[in-house]
Amino acid sequence: MAVTGRIHKGIGGFYYVETADGLYECKARGAFRKQRITPLVGDRVEITVNPQGENTIDTILPRKNELRRPPLANLDRLFIVSSLVDPEIRTVQIDKLTVLAAQKGIDCVIVLTKADLAENGQQYADIYKTAGYPVVLCNARSGAGADELPALISGKLCAFTGNSGVGETSKKLGRGRHTTRHCELYPVAGGWVADTPGFSALELERDAEIDKDELPGCFPDFRPYLGDCRFNSCTHVADKGCAVCAAVERGEISESRHNSYVEFYNQVKDIKKWERK
Repeated sequence: MAVTGRIHKGIGGFYYVETADGLYECKARGAFRKQRITPLVGDRVEITVNPQGENTIDTILPRKNELRRPPLANLDRLFIVSSLVDPEIRTVQIDKLTVLAAQKGIDCVIVLTKADLAENGQQYADIYKTAGYPVVLCNARSGAGADELPALISGKLCAFTGNSGVGETSKKLGRGRHTTRHCELYPVAGGWVADTPGFSALELERDAEIDKDELPGCFPDFRPYLGDCRFNSCTHVADKGCAVCAAVERGEISESRHNSYVEFYNQVKDIKKWERK
């Protein structure tokens, strides 16, 4: 019997596929190994259900995106979670994740926690709202912010990522604890949330396969100005006649966002396309 479903967990060479008829444990056909294709959590797949033996994944349907680390496919929305204090917010890490998501065609939501312990929460919320991202400002004392999340998750395949310790830090280590070892999807608020080993090791040069010419378009707050620079070759770093730099000076683009862009540009500017393969 052939049915279609989505991989919800993969571990030890077995894949667990959720279908309209239930959950099936499957093995991938040997042809995938020969083609060096690995099924990923989030993949839509066609499987053969064999009551007398092993169920098999026969076809992986086209992916709209895929991530290497964590191994995940068809992600709709990435929630980038950052504490404002304990540990301190790191805007460059948030910005790196927004760039990676933009390059993969994944929507982002910025979630800022511990607003009850910080005085600068609205300041950072405004930076990302101005940049064009939905922002959720969470206050553990009043409960504000948490009620906004279900509507943002509903109907979407989502993942949460961010700096370690956004919810609670280890008193001994001063950072959060990591326990997840594999990807798995869980039903939440009418959508699906991927529990993943984390995104902390992602690097622009290696994981995003992005070059310097694509980078400006991964900043939505830059896009209205990209056609207005004096020179077509403008790098938007400190070029004469740069419309992006002028917008930063006018306060229309956050200085911290532009600083992140400059840092990322310097990381990728000398990487050749053939070196990414």
